[in-house]
Amino acid sequence: MIYPRLGVNIDHVATLRQQRGEFYPEVDRAAEVSLATGADQITIHLREDRRHIQDRDVSAVYEVCHKFNKPLNLEIGCHDEMINIAIAHNPQWICLVPEKREERTTEGGLDVMDPKNYEKVKKTCDRLKEKIPQTKISLFVEADAEVLQRCLTIKADAVEIHTGEYAKDFLQKKDLSFHLKQYRDGSKMIKARGWGYHAGHGLTFESLVPLLEEAEFEEYNVGHWIISESVFIGLGHVVKEMATLIKKYPLKGSP
Repeated sequence: MIYPRLGVNIDHVATLRQQRGEFYPEVDRAAEVSLATGADQITIHLREDRRHIQDRDVSAVYEVCHKFNKPLNLEIGCHDEMINIAIAHNPQWICLVPEKREERTTEGGLDVMDPKNYEKVKKTCDRLKEKIPQTKISLFVEADAEVLQRCLTIKADAVEIHTGEYAKDFLQKKDLSFHLKQYRDGSKMIKARGWGYHAGHGLTFESLVPLLEEAEFEEYNVGHWIISESVFIGLGHVVKEMATLIKKYPLKGSP
């Protein structure tokens, strides 16, 4: 059986550390615990304002991922400084995300419908493919059909669907059928081109279940809920529980 991958985003371990300016809690230790208890990859977002993950964390987490022979998924905005750092570290995955200094967290996906933004994303992908061709690129976007079609004109390898609105509607017990249909339709379009189909943002143990039942997404990146829940029962325990849940739901077409 083939099952979806679990990417654990450990940004908010760094958020806690930066609140006091201490050396603890150590981000690389969080990566080690996550990988040892079932995570398939580690995701970190190096923001331009360095509000949580710092430059030194990228190297430290990369080393932990290398030790476990698991991928590092580095999220960055399309800024020259971030692109140069990504090229220097050569992670297995780079996920391009929108970034605004005033936002509390990433709000929505990349705007590839705007010609200026589209060109910026396209040039970033072209440069990354030229400098580190072995690194795979995912685009963090909404599940809108026009957006996905536009993504397919860019040199990338996957999309990661922004599940923030779905996650909010789940918590408010609203009808999820619109989201789930969008995700199904998007899956057909993206997988027909041989691209990866990933999901992330706002997901919890409970809201993950309807998506797992649909069996469309090959990878889930979950962070805030995992780190929050770990305050009560421990990081390793939370990661193990989520990894165990995912292994109950094989992907469509899985032998």
